[in-house]
Amino acid sequence: MSRAEATGPGVDDGADEGADAVRGADRGRAATGGERYGLWWTFGFFRSELLTTFRRWRTLALLAVLAAVPVLIGIAVKIETSGGGSAGEGGGPAFLTQVTNNGLFLVFAALAATLPVFLPMTVGVIAGDSVAGESAAGTLRYLLVVPAGRTRLLLAKYAAALTFCLAATLVVAVFALATGAALFPLGDVTTISGTTISFGSGLLRALLVAVLVAASLVGFAAIGLFVSTLTGSGIAAMAATVGLLITVQIVDSIPQLGAVHAYLFSHYWLSFADVMRAPVLWDDVVKNLVSQAVYALVFGSAAWARFSTKDVTA
Repeated sequence: MSRAEATGPGVDDGADEGADAVRGADRGRAATGGERYGLWWTFGFFRSELLTTFRRWRTLALLAVLAAVPVLIGIAVKIETSGGGSAGEGGGPAFLTQVTNNGLFLVFAALAATLPVFLPMTVGVIAGDSVAGESAAGTLRYLLVVPAGRTRLLLAKYAAALTFCLAATLVVAVFALATGAALFPLGDVTTISGTTISFGSGLLRALLVAVLVAASLVGFAAIGLFVSTLTGSGIAAMAATVGLLITVQIVDSIPQLGAVHAYLFSHYWLSFADVMRAPVLWDDVVKNLVSQAVYALVFGSAAWARFSTKDVTA
């Protein structure tokens, strides 16, 4: 029986992805001599899930949009300051006023601009569609034909979502650095505290900031994965995840609700700015990492509890 006959009309693209995932898992299992729970089998399954995620046109389009944001910010700052004006006079992301003096600050400005909305929205699309998209395409049941186990499948999808978090953040940082180097001078970096560090040290801090921004999305990715297990519609899961993001951001901006701000997953997202102090202030950075770990544990567990009992044949 052909793949099209097995999956029915209208889901050929999803069937291709599901079949590729099955083949990847089979290859991993074969590498361990058929052991069901071999380490290489697990890696093969994760690798297949990763390739499936990053070869989708939707994923590539999201990364392209993220890459365009720092380029547009850099061009806008260059145009604004070409006539002697000052960047950020009308407001804007943090670090924007320092970009003209040192192009490295475009990395921090771009991450500050994309973290509240653009980066988490792309993560919400990827994580929200991870399980629900497979269910909608009719490929989820075929994935579970392979002796992966639901826990292993869920872990592979979450790991792929976390990899996307890091990749998306690095795309923003790399394009920001390239744009900053092309449009503005580079050199020693003046920290928020007023001290000066070498360009190499500033570059290392930029890398650390990018990793911290990616880590800031760990909890939200777990939320998206949980939402994805609640519905069989990929579009509904993505919309619900993004809607939750917007709601939390609104709540976090209302002073009268300050009592709950510290418990929101997005409250400490911009704490990475403290890395640009001398010495580095770690208090809010650690709070952010702890918050993300708690959200990942709670909603990851909820996703597993839901998915382990989910009827995938319906």
